[in-house]
Amino acid sequence: MNRNLILGCIAAAIAVAVAIVLVLEPGRKQSGNLAHVTFATDWKAQAEHGGFYQALALGYYEEAGLDVEILQGGPGVNVPQLLGAHTVEFGLGSNSFIPLNIAAADAGAKAVMASFQKDPQVFITHPRDDVKSLADMKGKPIMVSDATVSAFWQWLKSKYGFEDTQIRKYTFNLAPFLTDETAIQQGYLSSEPYMIRQQGIEPQVFLLSDYGYPGYAAFILASDRMIAERPEVVQAFVDASIRGWVSYIHGDPSPANELIKRDNPEMTEEVLANAIRLMKENGIVDSGEALELGVGAMTNERWQAFYDEMVAAGVYSDDLSVHSAYTLEFVNQGVGLDLKKELTGE
Repeated sequence: MNRNLILGCIAAAIAVAVAIVLVLEPGRKQSGNLAHVTFATDWKAQAEHGGFYQALALGYYEEAGLDVEILQGGPGVNVPQLLGAHTVEFGLGSNSFIPLNIAAADAGAKAVMASFQKDPQVFITHPRDDVKSLADMKGKPIMVSDATVSAFWQWLKSKYGFEDTQIRKYTFNLAPFLTDETAIQQGYLSSEPYMIRQQGIEPQVFLLSDYGYPGYAAFILASDRMIAERPEVVQAFVDASIRGWVSYIHGDPSPANELIKRDNPEMTEEVLANAIRLMKENGIVDSGEALELGVGAMTNERWQAFYDEMVAAGVYSDDLSVHSAYTLEFVNQGVGLDLKKELTGE
């Protein structure tokens, strides 16, 4: 056989083999010169995902060498499961319990960034004189979800003396609250209070973080394998996401909002504007440690404080290594501070 023909066949075979590897091995697919990665969110597209959509819309991911696909979540999406199966490269973790639960299950993933310095969980009441703080809710019926009972409800029991006899089931239907002026229910800062106001009721809203709840929220999660084998991709995704959040909160959010409405046609400009306003007013994204370390910041001290409080509340045993739930390798580097100064003039 002709030597050139043989070499041509060998080259073709190698090209086919490489193509197969790139398609089959998670995290290795390429789009042109960009590394393709998939990011699974925890719910349908909304302002609370705005920084990621902003990074996509403004080309921050592309500038970082990434071709990012945002896979919006919903009721049936289990982000830790997707990460464990290496179906996605990155996922969004709702609250501090998610990384710790992953660590407790030895599921092979951890938090690499905290988009929110404050967890947006709230309790909501009708206007009433007998409830002006979380402490005033002790002994009163409260509607909470099943997931909440094993999470921050335990902290409320430990911190404020709440009891399980107060629990009423929350099914994410506002009708029971709207028809009962004595009702108390859980909610999300930018969601349920807005919908209640649309029904002509001005609710009292109690942000748990204002009463000492120590959790971060909206984590970027990555598998241990991804962190070990492709740290440069993790760093690129984190840095671009930080810039996206800075731009979304301090700049013009409309590029992200257009993508959010494309993915979730039920979303409206009014809902998005309300959520952005509340995130800014309450320092959800940019407050505390993030002011000096940059958006996405986490510290060992705060993680330890959260873990210690949850151990005291009986949520976790005291033999779990809290440090296995997160890594500070990719944050606290001041990324985005220059962009914030450019956008705000401060």
